[in-house]
Amino acid sequence: MFIKRTLYALTLAATAGLAQAQAWPAKPLRIVVPFPAGGTSDVLARLVGLKLSESLGQPVVVDNKPGSSGNLGADMVAKAAPDGHTLLLTDVGNLSISPSLYKLPFNLGADFSPVAMVAYSPHLLVTSNQVPANTTQELIEWVKSQKGKANFAAAAGMGSATHLAGVLFAQRAGLDWGYVPYKGGAQAMTDLIGGQVDLTFNGMVATYPHVKSGKIKLIAVSSAKRNPTLEEVPTVGETLPGFMTGSWQGLLAPAGTPQPVVDKLNGEVKRIMALPDIKARLQTLGAEPYEMSPPQFKEWLASEVKSMAKVVKDGKVTVE
Repeated sequence: MFIKRTLYALTLAATAGLAQAQAWPAKPLRIVVPFPAGGTSDVLARLVGLKLSESLGQPVVVDNKPGSSGNLGADMVAKAAPDGHTLLLTDVGNLSISPSLYKLPFNLGADFSPVAMVAYSPHLLVTSNQVPANTTQELIEWVKSQKGKANFAAAAGMGSATHLAGVLFAQRAGLDWGYVPYKGGAQAMTDLIGGQVDLTFNGMVATYPHVKSGKIKLIAVSSAKRNPTLEEVPTVGETLPGFMTGSWQGLLAPAGTPQPVVDKLNGEVKRIMALPDIKARLQTLGAEPYEMSPPQFKEWLASEVKSMAKVVKDGKVTVE
C-alpha cells in the first residue's frame, strides 16, 4: 500500500510539473544581468532574450541590476518566484568566487537551479611593451628576476575573476608580484599601455584591440585549447599544464523551478547558441558556445566553488 501511494504521489507530481511546463511561459520573462549594460553578460542576455521571445511567443526583458560584484542581482533572482519567468544570466565563473569572499544573502548551491551554460571566452595574458618577454616561460623567468617588484593589474578589482586568474598563475608558476586593483578594465589597459603596470589577464573583447594596435604584447590565451581566431597564439596551459581561466556565462533560475521548465530552457539555449548568426556574433566577442545539461552545469558550479575556495585560501585573498 505504501509503495502504491508513493508511486501515485510521484505520478501526480510529474503530471503537475508537465502541465506547468506546457503552460509556461504564461507572461513575459525577465533576464536579470547583475552588471552594467554593455558587458559580455549583457550582450549575451540580449541575444538569447531576443531568440527566446521569438520561439516562446512572450516578451523577454533584460534587467540590469549591478552592484556588490554581481551579488545584488543574483540575490534578486534567488528570492524570485520559482516559476521560470525570472532568470539570471551572469558570469558564473565570477559567481563561483563569491562564496569564498563575501557573506552572501543567498546560498549558491541551494537557492538556484542551474539551467544552461551559455558561452565561454578566455582571458588574454598580456604585458606592457616594456616587459622583455615574448613567451609564458620568458615571462615567468622575468618576473622571478624582479624579486617581487613586478606588478599585476587586477582589472576588475580584488576578488574578481581576472584577479584570481593572476593569483592562480602566480601560484602555479611560483611567482611573487604585487596587485594593483582597478574598478574596470579600461583604466587597467591605459596603465598597461603606459607601463605603469607590467601585466594582466583580461577579457578578449576589451584587450585584443590594443594587441592589434601594437600598444601591448599578447603572451598567451587562458583557454584549454588554442582559440580558433588566434591559432598562432599558445595557451598558458602549454607551459603550465591544466591551466584554464576565463569568463563562463551561464543561465540560472530560482531553486524549485519545475524541472520540465528548466529542461525546456536548456534545450532552447542549446538551439539558440547553435544558430549561425549567434555563432558569428560570439566570434566577434571572442567567445564560443559551451554546452552543458542542467546536472552537468550543477556539478561544474559545485566544482568551481570548491577550486576557487582553494585559490582564495592559498593566495590569502581578501576584499575590503
